[in-house]
Amino acid sequence: MKTIVEYLELACEKHKNKVAYGDLDGEITFGQLANKSKMIATAISKMNLFKKPIVLYFEKNTRLVEARMASTYSGNFYVCMDTTMPEDRVASIFDTLEPALIITDDELYDKVSYKDVIKKKYSDLLVDIDEELLKNVYDKIIDTDICYSIFTSGSTGKPKGTVVNHNSLLKYLEWFSNTMGIDENTIFGGQTQFYFSASLSDFYSTIVKGATYYMVPKSYFMFPMKIIELLNEKRINTIYWVPSALALLANLDVFKYAKPLYLKKIMFAGEVMHVKHLNYLIKYLPDCTYTNLFGPTETVDICSYYTVEREFKVDESLPIGKHCNNCDTFILKDDNTLAKPGEKGELCVRGSFLAQGYYNMPEKTKEAFCENPLQKAYPERIYRTGDLVLENERGEYIYLSRKDFQIKHMGYRIELGEIESSVTSLDNIKSCVALYDSEKDEIILIYEGKVKLDEIYERVNQKLPRYMIPSKIIKVPQMALNPNGKIDRAYYKKNYKNL
Repeated sequence: MKTIVEYLELACEKHKNKVAYGDLDGEITFGQLANKSKMIATAISKMNLFKKPIVLYFEKNTRLVEARMASTYSGNFYVCMDTTMPEDRVASIFDTLEPALIITDDELYDKVSYKDVIKKKYSDLLVDIDEELLKNVYDKIIDTDICYSIFTSGSTGKPKGTVVNHNSLLKYLEWFSNTMGIDENTIFGGQTQFYFSASLSDFYSTIVKGATYYMVPKSYFMFPMKIIELLNEKRINTIYWVPSALALLANLDVFKYAKPLYLKKIMFAGEVMHVKHLNYLIKYLPDCTYTNLFGPTETVDICSYYTVEREFKVDESLPIGKHCNNCDTFILKDDNTLAKPGEKGELCVRGSFLAQGYYNMPEKTKEAFCENPLQKAYPERIYRTGDLVLENERGEYIYLSRKDFQIKHMGYRIELGEIESSVTSLDNIKSCVALYDSEKDEIILIYEGKVKLDEIYERVNQKLPRYMIPSKIIKVPQMALNPNGKIDRAYYKKNYKNL
């Protein structure tokens, strides 16, 4: 297999009339998905675009699914955008990406634009399929061409676009779908948004194994009983969610009143799963298998995993397990030597799952994707995750924290520096520092400037996505500095509660 569309063609041979994806507006079969994708790909290919970035500006729906596959059929790569993202951040991503084409739902057409980039409505791209044209295009694609890019938060305030090629994606999907037991009887309930790397596993393994994927609307998490109704109505047996989504069900004690009747597999990733929430799930759904997956966007989605097989106390940390097959992980200490069991160090990854780097950011790429210091005989590229871990007595990795100021909050990887950069750019802000309280899962912003708190909240909401909005904002008369003249981050981390 060269790209994911070959799996789609195979799924059409075996399951042409089976439901592949569904949203609140309806369902599409594998046959319909392939047909619509080829129509859009034909329109794209007639624009003479090849190996170019295509922005997909959609809500999460089946039309976005078709546009993603069309990007691959046409030999280009896609970027799914968050339609609720502030204009400043959209512009920053577009400046880095320099897209060749923007495809959007008809109702969102007037909401997005960039310079003189071609913009097309979904409905205008449903043209007659030119099989010969698509074959000629596909013959030129190789498996090391880029499949997609996902933009994550950047430490300098500039979002980073991780680029992943077809080979890395397919190698990862082979591991995920086989190890997690995905098959044609799997029915996913997809919670994660498509601009987030945690969406890739269940979304694409649906095509690889001929499964079915139903989208769980974001709005349903305001009315959790609707989630249970949807899970039961669609007979959903497998979910892969961020822990905060599962924690919501636990905190509201939803299962006391109604249970998902068909659920058998529960997977989670993107942030720390607290044991008290896991134990709640196990109490009410004891026959499910529970798997904690861990990894960065730079390894497609996951590099280690742990399937729960013993009881944990509420004050224990749930392991992130061991490396995936065909993906090696190891722990490096600050002196670039291997950490022994019980020693803290940075988790590093090597293998086929690795992304190719960051789009139009060669320096950032060199920093994170570097030569393996343990291999002197020949070049070998590794990815330094920035995650601090240790290996316990069972040979399992235990996640400790981020090495830098990057955090995991509400399922997203966030650079605190991006929050600081965005706030500092506001008028009358002298300086600021963003902190993260992992115990309370809260972002705290401390600032110096002639701006009232309500003005800060209003302006931060205009500058940042919702998941990056600080839970607390504290104004100080003057920022404390350390001996080096920098903001004393350690002081505020220790004392912010007393400010």
